[in-house]
This record gives sequence, structure tokens and C-alpha cells, in this order.
Amino acid sequence: MVNTKVELCGITLDNPVIPASGTFGFGYEFAELYDINCLGTFSFKGTTKDARFGNPTPRIAECDAGMINAVGLQNPGVEAVINNELPKLKACFNKPVMANVSGFAIEDYAYTCEMLDKEEQVGWLEVNVSCPNVHGGGMSFGTSPEAAAEVTKAVKAVTKKPVIIKLSPNVTDIVSIAKACEEAGADGISMINTMLGMRIDLKTKKPVIANKMGGFSGPAIKPVALRMVYQVYDAVKIPIVGMGGISSAEDVIEMMLAGATAVQVGAANLVDPFACRDIINNLPAVMEKYGIKDLKDIIGGAH
Repeated sequence: MVNTKVELCGITLDNPVIPASGTFGFGYEFAELYDINCLGTFSFKGTTKDARFGNPTPRIAECDAGMINAVGLQNPGVEAVINNELPKLKACFNKPVMANVSGFAIEDYAYTCEMLDKEEQVGWLEVNVSCPNVHGGGMSFGTSPEAAAEVTKAVKAVTKKPVIIKLSPNVTDIVSIAKACEEAGADGISMINTMLGMRIDLKTKKPVIANKMGGFSGPAIKPVALRMVYQVYDAVKIPIVGMGGISSAEDVIEMMLAGATAVQVGAANLVDPFACRDIINNLPAVMEKYGIKDLKDIIGGAH
């Protein structure tokens, strides 16, 4: 028998497979298709202080080996998530869930995290610092170590649950940003968020997406994600949740060898709603194939 269990910031997961935020809604939508309790956990839709309609359409562009999206954090706001979405989730998911939080000012992050921290169902707060800082000229919080550390400190000051900072790959040096978050008190790092990409329509000769650019995800970004997780693993002592182009049990093991404790699956869920279930079902056989008895033993094994 193989052991697929891992521990993420003090909470045990039955397996390391986690659907990524924005690709799994609030969970109950997928619970109509299969029993989502097979998941390690999942990261729910990015939540902000206030409700957001999101970006104008079209928001999605297909491309080779991936997709581009510019949804724009469409969500009903934190109070509606707590009052409406979490009770529906509780009816079909009996494990701690990862709350994904976004904001456009430090106070937004602190407010939303403090609200979600009180919710029994929430196990971890995954704080997305890839949002534009409205008070800082529009650059994302995740592009500078100082800004990322400031968000981390503000959230840690108002929460008791583990805080995992989700980093953007659209930076020159992701290692210095990860280290700054660790020094500011982060309990974990989540990486990588989408890369920046675009498509142009040859007929209209204009960008396909109304927002012009969007987040590029899918199999094409896996080598970049692996490289970044590998680099950050060498620099920090806190656990890493790795993601970027994961679509098979083999991909999960490869990401764990690079240094990830748990692995998120994003774009694959949009292509195949059963992707995570199938990865989890395939994991034991793939572990046996490569002589792995316990997944915990391979974290960072490529170093």
C-alpha cells in the first residue's frame, strides 16, 4: 500500500491534489458530477471585499497548449460568500477548504481575510498578491518584495489560520519575493499564478480578449512553474503549493520532486471537469511504477 497523505501547514490532506482557485467555483457545482471529498482540498473562487462584475467580454482565448483568461475576479463579495456560498459547500464537502482572497489595497486584504478566518470551514487563507495595487500606481502587490511583505504582515495581524501567499510569475526574481513573504510571517507559498499572454484575431486584427491581455495557463507553462518552485524551495523553509500546467498524476509527482508539498490543478479542470478525480485515482499506480511508497518522502527530492 502506498501513502498519498501530506501535511500542509499543520493540516493533513488525504492526497496532495487541490483544484486551483477560479477553476472550481465554490465546489458544489462539481459535487453534482462526483464526490468532491476525494480531493485533498480545493481553493475556492477568488473573493474580494466587495462584489465584482469582472472584466468585459470576451474574457477567454484558446491557444496551443493552454488558454488565456481575463475574468477579472468576478465574485459576489466576501459577505455573500460567507452567507450563501459556504453553506452550500458545507452540504457536499466535509474537509477544510482553502479560501482564496484578492484585494486592491492592503485594507481590502486584511478585511476579507479577517472575515473568512472566522469561518469554521476555512482551513487556509490563500492570498493572491497578483492584483493591481490601486494606491501604488497599478503595479501588482506581488511584483515587489516590500509590497508582498506588507500584505503578508497585514493579513497575519488579523488571522489565526495558516496564510499562504500566492505569487505571480510575472517578475524578475520570484525568490526574493518568496523570502520576503516568509520573513513577514507567511505560513506557505502558492505558485505560480498565470503568466501574462495575449492572442490577436487575424480577421479583426485586434486582440481577442476585451482586456487585451490575460492570464496564460495550461501545459505550456509547466516548465516555468517547475523551475520557479525548484528555486523557491532552495530559498525558504515554509511549504510550497505548486501549480502550473498540471494535468496528470505524473505531473503531480514531478512538481513534488521540485519542492511542492501539495499541487494545484487549474486549467485542466476547465478542459475536463473530472481531471482532479482521475489524477487522484491514478496516483497510487503511478507511485508504485516509480517505487514511491510515501509521497511525503519525495518533496524536494530532485534537489
